[in-house]
Amino acid sequence: RVTKMRPFDVQLVGGMVLHQGKIAEMATGEGKTLVATMPAYLNALSGSNVHIVTVNDYLAKRDRYWMGTIYEFLGLKVGLIQHDMNIDERKKAYEAAIVYGTNNEFGFDYLRDNMAIRLEDVVQKGYHFAIVDEVDSILIDEARTPLIISGPSEESTKIYEQINRIATRLQEDTDYKLYEKEKTVALIEEGVTHIEGLLQINNLYDENNMNIQHHIIQALKAQRLFKKDVDYIVKNGEVIIVDEFTGRLMFGRRYSDGLHQAIEAKEGVVIAGENQTLATITFQNYFRLYKKLAGMTGTAKTEEEEFIHIYNLPVVVIPPNRRLIRYNYSDIIYKTEREKFKAVIREIVEIHNLGRPILVGTVSIDKSERLSKLLKKENIEHNVLNAKNHEREAEIVAQAGQERRVTISTNMAGRGTDIVLGKGLAELGGLHVIGTERHESRRIDNQLRGRSGRQGDPGSSRFFLSLEDDLMRLFGSDRISGIMEKLGMQEDIPIEHPLITKSIESAQKRVEGRNFEIRKQLLDFDNEMEYQRKVIYEQRRMVLESKDIKKYILEMVKDTVENILKNYTNKEIYPEEWDWSGLKEHIDQIFSFSLAIPKEEIPKLSISKLQDILNEKAFKIYELREKEFTSPLMRQIETMIVLRVVDREWKDNLRRLDELKQGIGLRAYGQKDPLMEYHFEAHNMFQDMVNSIKEEVVKFIYKVRIKKEEPRGISQVRRERPAPMVSNSIKNPSFIKREKLQEEGREKKKKIGRNDPCPCGSGLKYKYCCGKNE
Repeated sequence: RVTKMRPFDVQLVGGMVLHQGKIAEMATGEGKTLVATMPAYLNALSGSNVHIVTVNDYLAKRDRYWMGTIYEFLGLKVGLIQHDMNIDERKKAYEAAIVYGTNNEFGFDYLRDNMAIRLEDVVQKGYHFAIVDEVDSILIDEARTPLIISGPSEESTKIYEQINRIATRLQEDTDYKLYEKEKTVALIEEGVTHIEGLLQINNLYDENNMNIQHHIIQALKAQRLFKKDVDYIVKNGEVIIVDEFTGRLMFGRRYSDGLHQAIEAKEGVVIAGENQTLATITFQNYFRLYKKLAGMTGTAKTEEEEFIHIYNLPVVVIPPNRRLIRYNYSDIIYKTEREKFKAVIREIVEIHNLGRPILVGTVSIDKSERLSKLLKKENIEHNVLNAKNHEREAEIVAQAGQERRVTISTNMAGRGTDIVLGKGLAELGGLHVIGTERHESRRIDNQLRGRSGRQGDPGSSRFFLSLEDDLMRLFGSDRISGIMEKLGMQEDIPIEHPLITKSIESAQKRVEGRNFEIRKQLLDFDNEMEYQRKVIYEQRRMVLESKDIKKYILEMVKDTVENILKNYTNKEIYPEEWDWSGLKEHIDQIFSFSLAIPKEEIPKLSISKLQDILNEKAFKIYELREKEFTSPLMRQIETMIVLRVVDREWKDNLRRLDELKQGIGLRAYGQKDPLMEYHFEAHNMFQDMVNSIKEEVVKFIYKVRIKKEEPRGISQVRRERPAPMVSNSIKNPSFIKREKLQEEGREKKKKIGRNDPCPCGSGLKYKYCCGKNE
């Protein structure tokens, strides 16, 4: 009645599968967008939010307004989260029963909520049910890329330029080994000596030079492993990452660990400072926050083992509404890439003369532009769809199914697009898909094929390969080359052989298995951080929501006293032998009072008795401070101090965990399990951090002073919404940024409300700070 669409029976089955918390594998054109409305509406009736997750802002907006009319007709509110929304717009969107948005926006909002210093700044309402569109792309392809919110570090950018100059003078196999499969670089002994000479240092592996070693490795990666117009492009003096799975530009994202700066140095553009991680989470752990999770995609069955192992999500294959009649031709393999492209052009010319539309899939911008030049020589009109002209995506895709239309695309055309055949083209054979290279994952190949043969339309597909393709070169092993030699293969003679096809499939399975192991290992390491993150964020939220944290603070006081005594007392020795001078100094440093115990009383003391004395004294001083400040102001001060200290300590802990993870692999040489060692050390670091938080909070509370002064200007308080970076990282996040406006003599002074934030920047209400005496 609302959209003039009626779901087919298979769409109803898909909706049931999603409601059961499973993945529905549905082919292209089967109407996944409509399928999601049924379980979303049903689950939203419980009063809990339903999040519908898409891969980009365009699809989120399209689906919200396309399907939103259904929910609104049935009496439910619908929200939309977009990249450029401010905090008020986000809060309003999350109040709706059903919320559309991207995986990045939902994830970053979670991190920002857990960095908020006011309860009003928290936008999300809970994690009840999520339906993830293109679930394999989000939960598998992007699983290794963590979401990171970061702030500026203090390191100078000059070092990247210096190291880049040195890296250009190093030679492969002489100074370092290149491992393309693993995308890494290792220095060899001669290279270390060479670098020490160039930098005029004695020992590259000295602890003071470890940073230099790290920068050299990153510079070599940037120069040898990351290719322009494949992994990234340079646009308007900026290095922009290209998503390896979708071919789209990842605006605002940056590689972590100084790699992005190394690429900027290589390309000679302005180098942005490296950032320090303030908050981070992987998609694996973010989506496991939801009580119920479901997903849709056209390609998931090949990865079912991973979905079950990590997310407990079985895959159910939904049959198409109409039988698939697309014909998939066997792969054709050439010895060289040059001959392969010649064959691709011949096939395009042949199919083009029949009047059929053609979609040609390439793995990179570089390859798509190379193929475009070859087609221009043949005077064949065509469109190129890649990250450099993504603005025309909708227009190009809309025309891709028309007569004699040739479209060259990177992986961009594989997601969220529907190529509709022009009138009369089904009789000619429909859309013909040509793949110019096999991807590491069979799913990406299947997505390209899936553009053809939608809703029972005819169509065909064929892949052209060469021994110089990355998959064949890196993972195909020498076996394929051996078979080629035995068959007496010449450069311009193609071959179709079952052994070759089987070897290609084996290579893809090996890569998929290897990537699964990497993602599984990432999760194993991240589980420790996830435990720590949950504890910190739960405690933080408790402080944020609590109106009276006095009890919580007094517990911190008692714990701090206990921890201090552990350092200076010992029940195994006499009290006279305890470190009294160290104890007195530490107590004075934290609580600002002198510990005075008569000498004759010391032998009679036990640790518990001394603890009672210190607690009593500390509590008395606390009560005096509370009277001095008044209870409401004291609570506000305590909340502010706890949040600031927790954020600072958690930031430092993330850096330490990252450093620990980078070096933990070396423990294997000592016959130790790196994962077990990581968990053990990370747990100890966490305990140290918790104790440090308690001590720092107590110290601030006992030493804080309220500075009374006339307000000199008006502050603007705003919460920034910066762009994400890879790692998927965000610069300088939800920290409150205060900009002081200079008063001019003729400017009328604005009246400050008593409940407004104080202009001095303390974070307290005006009536409790500079306006206390008004």
